[in-house]
Amino acid sequence: MGEADESLVQIRECLKLDPDHEECFKFYKKVKKLVKQMQSTQDLINEGRYEDCVNKASQMLKTEPSTFVYVHRAKSHICHCYSQAKNVDKAMQSCKEVLELDENNVDAVCDLAEAYISNDQFEEAINEYQRAQNLDGNSQRAQDGLNKAQKLEKQSKKRDYYKILGVRRNANKRAITQAYRKLAVKWHPDKYKGDEERKRAEKMFIDIAAAKEVLSDPEKRAKFDNGEDPLDPEAQQGQGPFWNQGFNPFGQGGFQFKFHFN
Repeated sequence: MGEADESLVQIRECLKLDPDHEECFKFYKKVKKLVKQMQSTQDLINEGRYEDCVNKASQMLKTEPSTFVYVHRAKSHICHCYSQAKNVDKAMQSCKEVLELDENNVDAVCDLAEAYISNDQFEEAINEYQRAQNLDGNSQRAQDGLNKAQKLEKQSKKRDYYKILGVRRNANKRAITQAYRKLAVKWHPDKYKGDEERKRAEKMFIDIAAAKEVLSDPEKRAKFDNGEDPLDPEAQQGQGPFWNQGFNPFGQGGFQFKFHFN
């Protein structure tokens, strides 16, 4: 907010010289309003209130729709908050608008990369993080983001729990539970008689149960979202993905599974 603070100082000096100066007073009110809006927007970002952040930053644009430094700041906030809220379409649109204003904006490039991750476009995310690194070789955010995108791209070629349940990365617990219920009923092995069909159903059922196990647990889901599969057999010293954690979707002694939909 340095530019706005500097403007306030200059305008105050103007008003000291002429307290009745109409233009100075008009700009003083506008800049003071912008300073308040910028501070409120930053506070909302710090609190993780991203939808409110977008609204507040949009108010900044209404207050000052033409001066580059304020337009750039407001649009950058909108880009960042849409990206953090995982509102993919609006994040991509707003971040590209920022980059049209300033193609060297590293934060906007990283926010765009995050939007690509939210949309499972990992190769595009990798490209954007590499672009950010080229702009600023010391950017820790770009380096961490690149590592994350590369892990997710590798992970996507294995077992993707979001795709197994058919939900998006921003799905809430209710959507995950509903998807699990539907698929668990569809693929329960007791519904299949032939050996091959039953084996296929068993595999699908295990994957569905694994997806719910990971995506319903905030800690496990966070690990998965960062490119680490918490149920990866290779990470469990060769044991199966569930039994080492005390979770057997089939129960003891055969298919005696009880549905747990909470």
